[in-house]
Amino acid sequence: MGKIILIVEDAPLNMKLFRELLQVNGYATFEAENGEQGIEMAREKQPDLILMDIQMPVMDGLEATRILKSDPVTAGIAIIALTSAAMAGDREKAIQAGCDGFMSKPIDIHDFIEMVAREVHERRE
Repeated sequence: MGKIILIVEDAPLNMKLFRELLQVNGYATFEAENGEQGIEMAREKQPDLILMDIQMPVMDGLEATRILKSDPVTAGIAIIALTSAAMAGDREKAIQAGCDGFMSKPIDIHDFIEMVAREVHERRE
């Protein structure tokens, strides 16, 4: 079975792009539209990787990441932060919250797939 990736993203066009890129590269995907849904889905589906948008309604990605990384059930899941507001200090904030990687949007498709593959591969049992 292919690796499972949870996409937590509130922008429909970004969600569609990420989903299609991942599925064409052999990954199974699940989706959540905000941090709260992302936490629920991560606990339920136990994905191999989470792509976490930082700026979302209800609960932002940094808070969701902190909660996931403090929960023994989800602490081992790799999280890549995705943000369109790549300001100075954003990468550091994401890493401090517990993210394992960081990518600014708009994404470079090749870099995106390489980062996903690297994170999934590093955590293979």
